[in-house]
Order: sequence, then C-alpha cells, then structure tokens
Amino acid sequence: MGACMPDVRKPLAGVKVVEFTHMVMGPAAGLILADLGADVIKVEPVSGDKTRTLRGSGAGYFAMYNRNKKSIALDLKSEQGAEIAKRLIDDADVFIENFRPGALDKLGFDYAALKARNPKLIYCSEKGFLDGPYSNRTALDEVAQMMGGLAYMTGPPGRPLRAGASVIDVTGGMFGAIGVLAALQARGPDGEGSHVNAALFETTVFLVGQHMAQYAVTGTPAPPMPTRISAWAVYDVFDTGDGEKVFVGVVSDGQWASFCKAFALEDWAKDPALAANNDRVARRDEIIPRVQGVFNEYSKDGLMKKLDEIGLPYAPISKPEDLFTDPHLAASDGLLEMSLPEGTDVALPSLPLSMNGERFGLSMNPPRIGEHTANVLSDLGLSDAEISRLKDEGLVVCDEGKTPAHAAE
Repeated sequence: MGACMPDVRKPLAGVKVVEFTHMVMGPAAGLILADLGADVIKVEPVSGDKTRTLRGSGAGYFAMYNRNKKSIALDLKSEQGAEIAKRLIDDADVFIENFRPGALDKLGFDYAALKARNPKLIYCSEKGFLDGPYSNRTALDEVAQMMGGLAYMTGPPGRPLRAGASVIDVTGGMFGAIGVLAALQARGPDGEGSHVNAALFETTVFLVGQHMAQYAVTGTPAPPMPTRISAWAVYDVFDTGDGEKVFVGVVSDGQWASFCKAFALEDWAKDPALAANNDRVARRDEIIPRVQGVFNEYSKDGLMKKLDEIGLPYAPISKPEDLFTDPHLAASDGLLEMSLPEGTDVALPSLPLSMNGERFGLSMNPPRIGEHTANVLSDLGLSDAEISRLKDEGLVVCDEGKTPAHAAE
C-alpha cells in the first residue's frame, strides 16, 4: 500500500494555534495559518472581539480576517478563565498575540511564563515596533505609515496620505506568519520553540526600502509618487473616449516597438532617438499628450482589448466592489463564499496562493462569540457540569445556537 498523499489544501494540518488577537495585524497572521490548515483557536473576551462591532472603515475587519478559526470566549482576568487558557496553550504549537507591550505579562501570558509550561511553544508577538527606543510606544497602521515614509511617498508634496487599505497591518501579519513557519521548521518535531516578533514600523521601513536604496544609489531623495519621475515614458492612467480611465504601461524597448506598430505611430517607431527607454523618459512631456490623443479615439473596452492583443500591461481602474464580479476571480476560486455570524452571506478574497494548482479554501465560517467553547473545554477534559458552572458564573460564553453550514472541504 503506497504512502498517503498529504492534502495540499492543508499543509499545516496538525499544527495547533492559540490566538489572542484583535483588529487586523494579529488576526491576519492567524488567518494565513488557518487557511493553510492549522487548527486555530481564537480566544475572545466574554463580550467578544470588539472588532465584531466596528463600523465605518472597520466594518469588514472581523469578516475578512477570522474565517477558518474556532472561537472560545473566556474571562482571562479571572483565575479560572486564565488557567483554562493556559491549559489550552500547554499543548499548542503556536501562540499569537498583538496586545500593547506588557498587557499580557500582567495576566501571566508573557513568553517566559508560557515557555516554562510548554518549551516547544512558538510565541508570535505582533507589535508596533521591534526592540529598541520605540518599543513601548503605541502604534497603529497609520502611525507606522506616517513615520515609516509610506504616507510621504503616497500623497502629493505637503499632503502625506496613508495607503487606501491596511497594508501595514496585513503585511505585518504576513511577516509574523512567515516567522512562525520558519520557527516551526527550525524547531522540528521535538525541539524547543522560539519567540517571533513582527512589527508595523519595521514592516513599513522594509516596504519603502526601494526608495531608501534609490537615494543611496543616486544621492537624490525619492519624491512622492504623485510627482515622481517615472522609470518609463508611458506608465500612467489615461482617459478614454467614453469618459473612463485605463492604466497603461510600456516598460521595455520591445514593448515600445509593438506599441508604436499597433497604434500606427510610424514616426516614433523609426526614430532612433526614441529606441532606448531612458531617451524616451527624457521626452515624456512630448510623448504623453500624443498618447492621450490616440487613446481618446477608443472606448475603455476597445482600448483594453487592443492592449491585451499586443500583450502590454494595462488595467481598468476598479473599485473594491467591482471585484465581486471580476471574471478571473470567479473562475479561479479567488473569492470564498461564507456566512457571517449575523447570517449575511458574503464572498471574500481567498489566500493569494495556490499549491499544485489548488487554492486554499473555506472549512469554517467566521465564528460566533464562543461558538466552539463547549467543544474545546470538553476536549480539555472539563465535564458538562463544569462547563455549565463556568457559563452560569459568566466566566465563559458558549454559543449553543445552530451553527451555519460550513463549506465543503
């Protein structure tokens, strides 16, 4: 009988993760591990993760970053609740937290305390800053974008502007997950765990590293993106004849030749002074108006069809809500259909990875508060009577309502 082939959709099957997280950065790290097949248990306060009830720009946080996780709701400030959580961590492989520095130390959930109980534990801290003079500062995604140079690069001169999504929170969570995977590999099956740290500020600095390198190489500071000198002559958003907009890039000498031929720009095609990219960049002020005039003769769909035939980079200017009906996402399992705790059905982005041609899917909907408390406590050896007592005393929440159907694995 041959060896059993592993499920490519669950490469982290058998890895147990306990998550003390909220907002975006910590939950994003847990989401990545959960989508990859780890058993992720989200420990919430008895009132629930506050992210569940955020409105405005935070209204989608819980829905997006908490699928494929179990929820257990405990009063961690009580002696019994804290002890239950520690017992849960005792046989975990990974612990993730993103609370302010020192907050968990007071409750006995610092790295030293948990390592003493579980030497194999990989403890992942998602913070504002790595060790250094800023370590104890309170940070947010926007704080990091401002002090890390990203807001300066995004907005026009004198108007720093944060990116339009929580890119630092999400990327910081991604780096945390990468650190966890590296620590799992280093630990092996019987080795000791380690303390992994990821941080918002250092994540931002890493992302703007290309601009730091630009200054180091050229001696000239990188200007904000709205006023940057493009590396290519045609690399911009253009208007089309039907009032729409399309981004178009011509980023090689070969693409320039194809572009000129397709749009009947014979004089440019024959001009040796435009054959090299850097020479074209120097004449960008001359090139862009003419290109805009050519594109005005096309509709948005007509221009994109022609650019697609040529093989040039192009993109419509999509809004987030447009992506629900994107044909590529629909055809490639790019969106996962799920039910939210309040009963709303949604389709949200899957992990942007595939393995052997398969995408990582949905095994559990975003959980209700304490949806899995009873089962998790039972697995820890607590009797039904003990669980009922804890519930009656308000130390745990057990959501015994009907569980929405889980997606097929």
